[in-house]
Amino acid sequence: MLYETAIKRAGAPLDKADVYAAFERELDATEKTKETYLRALRRWSEFIDGRGESELTARRETVLAYRDELKASGKSAATVNAYLTAVRALYSWLEARGVYPNIAANVKGERRNRNSPKDALTRSQALELLSDRPGTLEGLRDYAMINLMLRRGLRTIEVARADIGDLRQVNGEAVLYVQGKGYAEKGDFVILNDACLRPLYAYLEARGEADPSEPLFAGIGNRNSGGRLTTRTVSRIVKKTMEDHGISSAHLTAHSLRHTAVTFALLGGASVQEAQAMARHASIETTMIYAHNIDRMKAGAEHSVDAFLSEAK
Repeated sequence: MLYETAIKRAGAPLDKADVYAAFERELDATEKTKETYLRALRRWSEFIDGRGESELTARRETVLAYRDELKASGKSAATVNAYLTAVRALYSWLEARGVYPNIAANVKGERRNRNSPKDALTRSQALELLSDRPGTLEGLRDYAMINLMLRRGLRTIEVARADIGDLRQVNGEAVLYVQGKGYAEKGDFVILNDACLRPLYAYLEARGEADPSEPLFAGIGNRNSGGRLTTRTVSRIVKKTMEDHGISSAHLTAHSLRHTAVTFALLGGASVQEAQAMARHASIETTMIYAHNIDRMKAGAEHSVDAFLSEAK
């Protein structure tokens, strides 16, 4: 039975479970995206419940108040926009089904500063992070993983999704195929050299025989032995390793290794297009932000101010 029939019956209460189940069922997206949308919509449902409203009584002003509440709670612009995207998707779907107008259609998200600096490690910090000589299986795994993220800019989701069988060859060169953010298949790759491969092979050898379909970086211990690492676990490992090496900053996270790889690629002489290909940025404008920040640091007028003051002494 179509749930809208029940909704339109006089006095019929809104069955949220049916609405969200139907929305999930008909949403043309990957399972991961569906999970993300539904998780975000739980927050929306809690918000309107707190106002004494429902999904089919909320108005545009409700969505605006929701956006303001998200912002006031300290959420980043990206997070606010992600929550609003889920609400827009729900009401676009309800409108298309003739159930309720799209009250979120013209609600703007938070404006993001695309030129905001990306926190990356310094060269000395990067070398310090790679100075380990691990001896345990866990140490070999963590070193191989962090080394790969730092040198090739892998996202945590790409690390978590990587399988042993993704280590392949293209035109005689070793590569790792990756499944990037928002993609259902592993259609892109990063090129691996000896600096990437040696730690990987040392870890895999210590780990022992494994099937190509098994995770490249597997869990160790009783709780998740041989299982796939979560993105949260990858982030935690990177953060702890940084702190163990005296690199302690709230602005330096697992994602900073990706920023570091792109920054070092450009500083090392790669073109913007080459850095874009390695980082798998959908738009070259994203890579240009890194190039802009490098140029800004090199040619900063601040250096001229200091030079002028030094001459006056």
